[in-house]
Parts: sequence; structure tokens; C-alpha cells
Amino acid sequence: MAIHESTPDNDAAEAPLDEVISIGSDLFSQGQVFVESMFRPWNFYQLLIALGVFFVAHVLRAILGPRIRAWMGARANWPKWRMRILVVVHQRLRAIFFVVLIWAVIYAMREYTWNSRSYLLSIIGTLAFAWLAIVFGTRLIKSPLLRKMVRYGAWTWATLQILGLLEEAERLLDSIGFQIGDIRFSLLLLVQGLVILGVLIALARFFTTTTASRIRSNEDISPSMQVLIVKGVQIAFYGAAFFLGVRALGIDLTGLAVLSGAIGVGLGFGLQKVVSNLVSGVIILLDKSIKPGDVISLGDTFGWINSLGARYVSVVTRDGREYLIPNEDLITGQVVNWSHSNDFVRLDINFGTAYHDNPHEVRRIAIEAAQSVDRVLKNRPTVCHIVGFGDSSVDYILRFWIRDPTGGLTNIRGNVFLALWDAFEENGISIPFPQREVKVLEGEQVNVKAGN
Repeated sequence: MAIHESTPDNDAAEAPLDEVISIGSDLFSQGQVFVESMFRPWNFYQLLIALGVFFVAHVLRAILGPRIRAWMGARANWPKWRMRILVVVHQRLRAIFFVVLIWAVIYAMREYTWNSRSYLLSIIGTLAFAWLAIVFGTRLIKSPLLRKMVRYGAWTWATLQILGLLEEAERLLDSIGFQIGDIRFSLLLLVQGLVILGVLIALARFFTTTTASRIRSNEDISPSMQVLIVKGVQIAFYGAAFFLGVRALGIDLTGLAVLSGAIGVGLGFGLQKVVSNLVSGVIILLDKSIKPGDVISLGDTFGWINSLGARYVSVVTRDGREYLIPNEDLITGQVVNWSHSNDFVRLDINFGTAYHDNPHEVRRIAIEAAQSVDRVLKNRPTVCHIVGFGDSSVDYILRFWIRDPTGGLTNIRGNVFLALWDAFEENGISIPFPQREVKVLEGEQVNVKAGN
């Protein structure tokens, strides 16, 4: 007969399993007792009363729901926050009626009969009230996914707490885990970590949003410095939330120093471009070379800066395209900032007229035509100069100023050209074009060959 000796490792592995089985059997036994108690006369009566109250709540919702909705429609001029509250209340009318009615029944039964005959109704009423309060409380969370996670988690905790099963559930979750060095990881630690980190990150997000809105509303701070301060505040709050959450779970961060150092060295070699863009973004924010709203040209890209990110700059062009330009390109490349120190932009257009037209009149008419366009500035002089005598025309350059480059450059040039065309037509000034004369001498034969 073979004899199997147990080792300490086997005993350590079997101990949590035995604990899980023991806790599971206890919960199963309690569940059996609870189910059996439901068939007792007064417990069964209380269940029937709860079902009756639910039916009455359903009928009330069917009757009063449309009337309340019509009443809400007549209050369309109310503030949006008040209308949102009314919408949430209207969606939960059945639950509200159920909570109100069942607690009215509970208080009536406590007055006219023994408290034990309304014990089960008290549990049902407490659960219903807790679930309803959690629904209204979680409506403050904007993210739908996060709202559902918090809602279901809060429902589970409240149900276990009210039913008196919270300690057994904590023991069950704590018994499922594993050991790494001096730190023991379990499902209970995971749940606690998610709850603590979720609360801290939610608080960090709230304070970050509030602080960012105040910073952006401060006109004494430049837009680039506003972005830099907001990024710093976000890093500070979210970093503090993470470290406080880890410390609250009892995890020693010093044990992760060597591992994080090794990971950092590896990431440093693999993410050189990312780090370069991050550093370039900080430099851009500090030297204020560009800021949100500036009009820039980089290569073939012309547009205005929509936002400054940690890794890239968002540039929106006139055709609605949004280019994400890495910060490093803005540091190392040649960038034309049309609105760096001021918003004034000078534009040039070239044209030519015939030799028989008076150049003095051409210059005067061209300047008046340019200044008749809406976007051309009147307080900055428009000038027109002769730049050469061409083969078939006198060549001119017309220079004018605008102050809104975000409105486009091609369209304003086109409007000035149209104004020149109309002015030249009105004053009899001609715009020449190359002409060629072909003479065929007598006795000569012209052979024209068509190429393939």
C-alpha cells in the first residue's frame, strides 16, 4: 500500500480551498433556512403584501405617468437641471410609489400588530429604498459605463449589508487569493482597490475639472500657460490619487522600485519619440511660441491651432481637416506663425495691364478696389508698385493687410481680384494676354504633322 506524505506546500494550497468550501456551505445553509422560513404563514403573507403593493405601484404609474409627463411638457421654460431631475423622477415613478406605499404599510402594521409580522416587509422596504437612493445618487456620474459599475457595486454592497451577509462575503472573497512575497492578493483586496481607486480618481477628476475651469476663465494667464498649468494640475491630482489608493491598500511601493526602474530603462529606449514629443510639448508651452487660436503654416499644412496636447498639436484647416502634428516637428521644423505677436497679415497679389494704360491711374484704381473689400484693413495703407515691364504687360504688385487669417487667405485674394476686375472694366483698363500671329508667305506650303 502506497503512503502519501503531505508537504507544507500542499497544506498551504489546501487550506484556502477548505476555507472556501466551509464558507460556501455556511452560505448554502443560511440560504436553505431563509427559503424554508418563507413558507411560514406570516412570512408568506408578507410576501403577498409586497407583491400587492408592487401591483398598486404599477397601476399608479400607468395612471399618473402620462399626466405627469404632460405637466412636465407644459414647463418647457424651466431650467435644464430641474427638467433633468423631473425626467429621472418620471422614469422611476413605479419604484417611488412602491417605496412610499410599502413603508406606509409597514408603519400601519407596526401600529396595529406585532413588529415581527412586518419584519420581512421592513427588509424589502429597506432594500427598495436603498436601491432607489443609489439610482438617484449615481445619476451624477456622467460616464454610462462607470455609472453602471458603481450602481451595481453599490446595489450588491447594500443588499449584503441589509441581509447581514457582508461578513461572510468578505471572508469568501478574502479566502480566494495568492501570495507574492510578503503581499497577499485576494479578490477582497481587488474589490477594495477598485472601490478606493474609483473614489479617489472621481475626486481627482472633480477637483481637476473645477480648477481647470477657473484657470481658463482667468484672462490674466496666457492660453499657453493655461494649458501648461491644467496639465500640471491633472498630473498632480491623478498621481496623488493613484499613490494614495495604493498606500491605502497596504501595498509597499518600495518593493516595486527595482522593477519600475528596469521597466523605465526599457521603455526609455523604445519610446524615445514619445518622450521627445512630451518634452517638446512642455517647451512649446513654456516659450509661448504657439498657442490655441494661432494661425500657422507648416509645410503644406495651413490652419489654426485647435488644442495643445501632451504629444501633438491639433491644427484645423479651412477644409475641415484636423491634422495631429507631433510636437517635435514644431520644435525642429520651420513654422510660420501668422499671429505670433499680432494678428496683422500682409498679402500680395500680382497682375498686369496693357502698355497703353496710364500706370498712375492703374495704381490709384487698384488701391481703391482693394480697400473696397470688407476684410481689407483701412487703417493700414494698401500700396501698389510697378515691378517690371513684361513682354506684353506692365507688371504690378498689390499689397494689402487683413487681421483675420482664420477666415482664410485664398478667399480674400479672390475677392480682391474680383474687385480689380470690376474696377478695370469700369475704367476701361485692359488686362493683356500673349498673342501670336502666323503669316503664310505666297508660294510656301505649310506642312502640319500631327504627333502620335
